[in-house]
Amino acid sequence: MRNITSAFLAFAYLFLAMTVGTFIWRAGFGAGAGAAGAVGALGLFAAVHGLISQMSDRRSLKKEIDQVREAHRLLADALEETQGALSDLAQAIESGALNRNEELSGEVRMLEGLVQQMTETLEDRFKAGPVAVADPVEARRQQQSTALLQVVHEALSQNRVDLYLQPVVSLPQRRTIFYESFTRLRDASDRVMMPAEYLSVAEGEGLAPVIDNLLLFRCAQIVRRLARQDRKVGVFCNIALTSLGDETFFPQFLDFLNENRDLNQALIFELGQATFDARGAVEARNMAKLADLGFRFSIDKVQTLDVDFADLQRSDVKFMKVAADLMIEQLLDLDGAAPLRSMPDIQAADFAALTRRYGIELIAEKVENERQVVDILELDVAAGQGHLFGEPRAIKEQVLAETDPPPDFLRSTLRSAEQRRRFG
Repeated sequence: MRNITSAFLAFAYLFLAMTVGTFIWRAGFGAGAGAAGAVGALGLFAAVHGLISQMSDRRSLKKEIDQVREAHRLLADALEETQGALSDLAQAIESGALNRNEELSGEVRMLEGLVQQMTETLEDRFKAGPVAVADPVEARRQQQSTALLQVVHEALSQNRVDLYLQPVVSLPQRRTIFYESFTRLRDASDRVMMPAEYLSVAEGEGLAPVIDNLLLFRCAQIVRRLARQDRKVGVFCNIALTSLGDETFFPQFLDFLNENRDLNQALIFELGQATFDARGAVEARNMAKLADLGFRFSIDKVQTLDVDFADLQRSDVKFMKVAADLMIEQLLDLDGAAPLRSMPDIQAADFAALTRRYGIELIAEKVENERQVVDILELDVAAGQGHLFGEPRAIKEQVLAETDPPPDFLRSTLRSAEQRRRFG
């Protein structure tokens, strides 16, 4: 299009130049003057055209430069906005990591204060030595108790505490649906100490809340780890009656669970049947507070199936673990007798359905062989636990390290427990 315009302009300039030359020639100045006038006019037109074209090109160039400058400005603004967005993202990521660390630190601080208001230290007791007793047998027993207490104290203070998990499986599929957690202490020689060996001494010296405290912390971390793996598996966490009845320990214990109430369907607190029956008004009230947060309870170490199911239901007990041998003995090996004296109309095959009517799921524990599984399935029991399905196993050291509280946690918790014992 531009070439056609230029051709038309050249033709117009030539026509005008010839017109000027013809005018001069007809005016009587001669043909030479007319030709010179035509050439001069053509040069003049070319010069004017050149000037106009140059001015036009300058305006076009200036316009293009302005457009480039505007594009550069927009690009600079876009880069600045992108840099700002990246800075905000980095700050958000850093802030999120800090917030998570602050949350974990807050949980640890809350756990460190769970057992407060105690003043006598066990070290003072050990330094003082055993109190003189006239009876040699009693003196020897007291000396052994003191030595065992020192072993327990050292195991806790030096974090020689392992977490064991045993699977609870669905029947007959045998798919893991829960784990039961166990705490095992190790002495200086790394010998594993079973709860029956140290628990009575620990409870008598006010150390049971310390053990429950550590177990709760680790169970909470294990549940969160399982959740990250999309494994919706609950964990049974044992709790001592002294922990439920401790008016200093329990309020802070409750605060920790209130901060972690999202775990209420994954953490299940377990008590023995004798412990449950021995609870007083304070323990029952504190169990109700846990239930208000959505946490559930389980009863194990059952000695008789003839229990007050209405009381279990009122206490939010949702699981009842019965040893396989006891279940078979009291439900199948009856010789025609009624399994429950308080409910003579209930047949053995109806027992599992009876517990479900009260919202309680029956679990057969201590299952050791396949014959027991056949009898359990005949009784319509839907879950089992025992060495047949998996022994309690210590969690891996790497995982255990992730669930370890900071070193100051155990030291401060033990110090608080020791202090409280004098005022307890």
